[in-house]
Amino acid sequence: MSKDEPEPRVSTKVIGITGGIGSGKSTVSQFIEENGYAVYYSDQRAKDIVNDDPQLKEKITELLGVHAYDGTGAYDRKYVAAAVFADEALLHQLNGLIHPAVKTDFQKWADAQEAPLVFKETALLFELKLNESCYKSLLVTADDNCRLKRVMDRDDKTYREVEAIMLQQMPEKDKVKLADYVIYNNGTLEELRQQTEQTLKEMIGI
Repeated sequence: MSKDEPEPRVSTKVIGITGGIGSGKSTVSQFIEENGYAVYYSDQRAKDIVNDDPQLKEKITELLGVHAYDGTGAYDRKYVAAAVFADEALLHQLNGLIHPAVKTDFQKWADAQEAPLVFKETALLFELKLNESCYKSLLVTADDNCRLKRVMDRDDKTYREVEAIMLQQMPEKDKVKLADYVIYNNGTLEELRQQTEQTLKEMIGI
């Protein structure tokens, strides 16, 4: 290769980060960012996209009606949640609109990255089989009692409310079997940071 030819681009590897409610996956993602790596937050981007993508807004309105967006044009989460709560088919249709839009958004983001290793945080990594398009997967998990207490304290929810959410999610034991890397977040914040940095060291050599 001559000195005038551009350097070939290094293929970017995507690590999927996931974890059930109260596991600490967002905290681990923040620690990873602090170590200089780019993280795509799928759940947050989904919240932005349903408000910012005109075509998606039109499709959601067609599916759920004009009340899916309030008078200011903002996505009405409470209305939508109530509409799909007892209708699994409707929820599946809604996800069928949102998930492809997020996938497209992520690909644009990933294509713009120049680092050899980037991360994608998503709650439904295994449920939607998104891990199949990732190079490796990282699960952040914790004992059920730890997760329950964290969410109760953080979101001011009752034990039963948090338990109901947890029961809707894939069991942690099943996620552990699918994950390439596992961080157990049952201790202090500093212990979690140390685990994250140790896992990053292991990943650098992949």
